[in-house]
Amino acid sequence: MSYEKLQNLQAMLKDMENVVVAFSGGIDSTFLLYVARETLGKDKVLAVTADSETFPDRELEDCKQLVEGLDVQHEIISTSELAIPGYTDNTQDRCYLCRDNLFENLKPLLEGRDYNNIVFGLIADDMGEHRPGVIAAREHGVRGPLQEVELYKSEIRELARECGLSNWDKPSYACLSSRINYKETITIEKLNMVDQAEQMIRDFGVRQVRVRMHGEIARIEVPPEDMSMIMEIHDTLQTRLTEIGFSYVTLDLAGYKSGSMNLALNKKSASALY
Repeated sequence: MSYEKLQNLQAMLKDMENVVVAFSGGIDSTFLLYVARETLGKDKVLAVTADSETFPDRELEDCKQLVEGLDVQHEIISTSELAIPGYTDNTQDRCYLCRDNLFENLKPLLEGRDYNNIVFGLIADDMGEHRPGVIAAREHGVRGPLQEVELYKSEIRELARECGLSNWDKPSYACLSSRINYKETITIEKLNMVDQAEQMIRDFGVRQVRVRMHGEIARIEVPPEDMSMIMEIHDTLQTRLTEIGFSYVTLDLAGYKSGSMNLALNKKSASALY
């Protein structure tokens, strides 16, 4: 079934003839970029990465290396989510504001050039989650080909592995703002705190980690199989995270879950029905 979806993806890209790919360096946008490059050729594909306060330098360097390996044209644009009106208020529409700004910044790349389409790494798994960024994409005419052919993360990873993509098993990543509890103001200081905390835990060998910020509390999410490692180094983590600026450090027994901050939104929505 995955191969049939891949063929559908290739056919869709051929119909587009050329694409600007919003490239974040994750496996979804990497696979989309790879298939576009293989289907359309180097001159018909442009990868664009937005460099901002919510995107760590190490992720930007990964993007550069990946694009170089894929032999694709690459442009880096500077953006600032924190300068977007309303963004730092951190409401549930934060991702809409971010995507709206991103796609608005990508549009000028189409003018006077041989590109007519903007695509991004939306996948089938995303459609069951709180994704206000999808609304922004539709408003700007930006498409998510992977989602349109109903490719799921597990299928993308398998296809990417077979294609020889080096990051086929790269842990999922999201912008640093997603670590800060809704309604808590986003600041560069808070973004740096969660970035430092997560990198510190990765340095101990944990690949998939989120450090969610709830006021002065750092809530660590890791897969269940890595919880024992966290407990072995809990004294060190407690010391280092408090040095960073947290007052309390906790381990979430539910384990890592993408978009876990949205759970509170879902509960509030459900309670509103009664």
